[in-house]
Formats: sequence, structure tokens, C-alpha cells
Amino acid sequence: MHDAQLLEASQQEYLLYKDQLALTERHLDALIDDANGTLALLTSLSDSFQAVDAQTSSFQAQCEGLLTEQRRLEKLADEVGTDLHYYAYLDTASRRLNAPGASRLVDDASFGEMVDNIDSCIQFMDSHDTYRERDSYLARYNALLTKALHLLDHGFTARLEKVSSEVSRQIAATQSESARHALAYGRFEEMITDSYSLLPNIQRVVHRAYDHYGRPVESTSDTSVYANAASNMFRAYLTTRDRDLKLMSQHDLEEYHKDTKSLSVVTATRNFVKQTFEKIYNEDILFAKVFDIEPMWHNSPDSAFQAVKAINTTMVHPGNLTPLARSIQSSLQAAELQAVCDVVGWLANEYSVAESDEEDSPPSRKYREYAARLLVESLWPFTDNAFTTEITKSISRAPVQDSALKIGPVENGVASSNAYPLVTRAVELLAMFDQAMPKERSTKNSAVVFNIVRETIQVLQRAEGRIKSLKSSTDADLFMIKNLLIIKNELVSLEIGDIRNHSASLQHFGHIWDTLRPQHLVGFVSSFIGSSLWSRSAPAVTAKTLTAEDMSEQLDELLRQSIYAFTKRWGSLINDSQNRKAGVKPIAKVEAELESILQNAFNNQPEVVAKLKEAIQLNVQAQSKEMDEKMGAKRY
Repeated sequence: MHDAQLLEASQQEYLLYKDQLALTERHLDALIDDANGTLALLTSLSDSFQAVDAQTSSFQAQCEGLLTEQRRLEKLADEVGTDLHYYAYLDTASRRLNAPGASRLVDDASFGEMVDNIDSCIQFMDSHDTYRERDSYLARYNALLTKALHLLDHGFTARLEKVSSEVSRQIAATQSESARHALAYGRFEEMITDSYSLLPNIQRVVHRAYDHYGRPVESTSDTSVYANAASNMFRAYLTTRDRDLKLMSQHDLEEYHKDTKSLSVVTATRNFVKQTFEKIYNEDILFAKVFDIEPMWHNSPDSAFQAVKAINTTMVHPGNLTPLARSIQSSLQAAELQAVCDVVGWLANEYSVAESDEEDSPPSRKYREYAARLLVESLWPFTDNAFTTEITKSISRAPVQDSALKIGPVENGVASSNAYPLVTRAVELLAMFDQAMPKERSTKNSAVVFNIVRETIQVLQRAEGRIKSLKSSTDADLFMIKNLLIIKNELVSLEIGDIRNHSASLQHFGHIWDTLRPQHLVGFVSSFIGSSLWSRSAPAVTAKTLTAEDMSEQLDELLRQSIYAFTKRWGSLINDSQNRKAGVKPIAKVEAELESILQNAFNNQPEVVAKLKEAIQLNVQAQSKEMDEKMGAKRY
């Protein structure tokens, strides 16, 4: 009984656990069912969201397509509107340019905008050659642009005439130079700039062709129509200025001619150049204020400088210095060559590069430009021609005086004091040309220098031939050595040619002596005794070989020839005297005679005398050696 109760109590506990487990199972089953329901709901929601997303993406794509189409249509509408504007503007521009009183447009700011619009229409038609009626519209727009520029030119000319009539009348009414200057520049500037938009419109057109310094504008479109319009206005302006200032220009020229007589031509020319440069600078400033460009020198035919340069006037203006050059040349035409050199040299030195920034002011820079152009374009060629004339007169056609064909003693220790008179003149011309020209022009390929030396060489060759034909006591070879060496010394001292850095103590003899050193001379002389001495060295120096290209080489070669001929001949005399050849003077007399002529020619140049004696001794040794070899050959 007791066991049954214990068993029942134990079963009750397990049954309770069983019931709890059953309850828990039912609860978990309910949770699983709820979770499955929730999952199903979430799956349904996910499917719904995916469907909505697909619909949204499709709608977004449709919207973006609509926006793209809208933008395309807007762009097309803008392009159509713009294209229509390029066509429609023709009527607007035609109406304005053909209306009564259209000439007054040039003084209005809208005129410049209209020209810009017409130009844009022309560029549009140029770039759309397939558009309907493009050729017709292009031709009509070009015609409108031509008319607009003609109106601008006409308006500017009318303005110039109005200002000119008043200014020129006031200039003629006064005798005061300061008053005339104030009227010509100050009053003229005040009146010409007293307008609303005329000058800005002119400057707008000018800048379509040129930049601020007058260089051609780089553009894909044709700017020639603007360049032509600008050139026409330049011409109208400068010819008007020329007419207004004619009285002043004539007065300045008359005063210059008076000064050349009362003062020296050099002083008068200096004053005239300074005065004229100042006026050119004033014209330069005035031109820049009217056209807003500064035509700097430029070699392009399309530049503003070349356009201005082509305008010939009696007055001097920034592009035309010819009247100044012509006046100076007219005064210097009958002047001495030294006066020409003084003027040209002064002009180059006076307006050379500034030594400091303080000196490099705008007027100074402009004056340098004027001076450089005046020299290069006019005065240097004029000076070259003056030298050519003088070379012909005093060297080329100068008669050879027999009395001058000698070598006199050196005077006062000056090596060139006993030079041939025509050589002395040649040296003077070389020095004058060097002083008148900058080194860059006188030392490098100067036709004047080459002509001086070439003509002098030819004169010396004629003199040498005359000396030999007269059979005078003058040594022809020494005569050539002396005078050629003087020319050579002058060239080197003036740094003319390729000769550099030779010792002054040898009087620049070292350059020639380089080919006369003992080791060279012995072999050379011993090989050519009894034959043509120059068969291997160089062809004879003739008039045909004396060209500008080889002038320096020809001078050196001729000097070598004379040195070789002189040393060879005296070497033979000494050798014959030492061998006591019949009819030959004793060695003492020969050496005394040689010493006498060398000292007479090169009294203050002992190095030259020593070198010539050394060369003669080398000839003596070479001839003796050759004679011994011949005697030995005969014995065998």
C-alpha cells in the first residue's frame, strides 16, 4: 500500500513534467506558426517592394528620357533662334545703316556693337556654307560691313577737317614757336578727342586688325577689311597733320639750312636731329591717343608699322623718317667725309643703349628706335657711298707718283710715318670708318673696309710693278712688306677681321710669322730654290682674287709672298758673297746694305728686323745645303 502511494506520487511528478512539456510544445508550435506567418508576410512585402522598384526604375528612365528630350529640344530651339538671329539681324543692320542721318551713328557707342554683330554674322555664314541662302546673306553682310567702315572713315575725316581748319588757321596767325607747338599738339589733341564715341569706335575697328603694338592680330577670320579701313584712317590722319604742320616743317628746315652756314654742318645737324626727334615723339604720343596702338618696327607687310611707313608726307612722322634723312643727306652731300663720319658717329653714340634704368625713359627708348632706323635705312648706306666715292678718288684713281715710290726714314718713332702716301690715306679712311661705326658693323664683313684694303693692295701692286720697271734703288719687296704690314697693323688694332690677341710689341708680325718659323721655312725654301716659289702655297694675288670674301687671306698671302721674295733674294746675295762669286759685293758691304735698308724701313721695330734677318739666314742655310747636295751628286 505504501509502495503504491510512493509510485503514484512519483508518477504524479513525472505527469506534471509531461503536462508542462506538452504545454511548452504547444506554445512553441504556436510561435513557429506565428514566425512562418510573419515570414510569409515579409516575403509578400518583398515581392511587392520589388514590383514597386521595377515600376519606379521604369518611371525614372522615362523621366530621364523626357528630360533629355526636353534639353535637346531647348538646345535645338536656341540654335534655331540663334540661327534665325543671324538671318534676322540683316534687316536691323540694313535699316540702321540706310536710315537718314546714319552718319551720326559713328559717334554713338551702339555703332561699335553693330559692327561686332555684323562681323559675327559674317563669321557664322562663313562657317555654315550649307545653310539656305548662305551666299546671298554673306554678300549682303559684307556689303553692310563695308558701308559701316566707310561711314566711320567719313566721320573721322569730317572730324579731322573740322579740327584742322581751326588749328591750322591759329598756327598761321602766330609767329611764336611755343604757341605754334601748343596749338599743333595740345590744342589739336584736345579737339580731336572731344567726341562721344568716335575715337573708341575707331580704336575698336583698329584692334580687329592690330594689337597694341601694331602687330597683325592672329584670327581665324579675314581681317583684311579692317586693316584696309585702319590704313585709310591712318592716311587721312597723317596727311591732315602734314598739311597742318607744313608751315612749321618748312620753318624748321629753313633754320637748319641757315645754321649749316652760320655754324658748322655737324653742329647744325645735331641740333636739327634732336629737335626733329622731339617732334616725332610728340607725333607718336598723339597717334597712340587717337588710334590706341603704338606701331613698333615690324618687318611683316601686314603690320601697322608698314602701313604707316607707306604714307609719304613732307613732315617726319613715326613711320616715315625719309624727310629727315633727305634733309641731312642734302646738307652732308657737299661736306667733307670727316663731317659725315662725325654726324653718323655722334648719332650712334648719343642714342646708344642706356647705362641705367633711370636713363631708359620712354622718350629715350623711342629716340633710340628713331636713331637706329635713321642709320640703318638711310645714313649708313649714305656713309658707305661717301666712302666708296672717296676710295675711288683718293686711292683707286690716284696717280702713281714716281717720287713717292721709296721708303723714307721713320719719323718721330712712328712706324707708319714712312708709308706710301696712298697707304697713309687708306689707314686714315679705316680709322675714320671705325670711329663712325659701331664695332659690330665696322669689324664684321664691312664692304667699305674690304674695298679700302682691296683697292690699296691693287695700288701697291701697281707701285711695285712701277718700281721694278724703273729699276730704282728702292727694294720693291721691302716696299710691299712695309706698306702691307702697316695695313695689317691697322686692321688688327681696329679689331677688323679674324685676327685677335697678338702681341703689340711685334707690331702684329706674329700672325704672318706663324708660317715663317724655321722648321717650316727650311724645308720649304730648300725644296723650291730655282723654281716657282709659290707653286705650292697659293695662286698669285690678282684683282680677280681680291674679293670681299677672302680679303684678309689675300692680304696675308701677299705679305707672305713679299717676305719670301725678299728673304730669298737677300739670302742668295749673302750666299753668293760668302762664296765669293764673281761680280758680287763683299759680304761686309752686303750685310751693311741689308742693315741700312732694314733700319731705314723698320727703325723702331727691332723685332721685325730680327725676324727678317732670321728668315734670310734660313734661306742662306737652305741654299748652301742644296748646293752641297748638288756637288755631292756630281762627284758620284
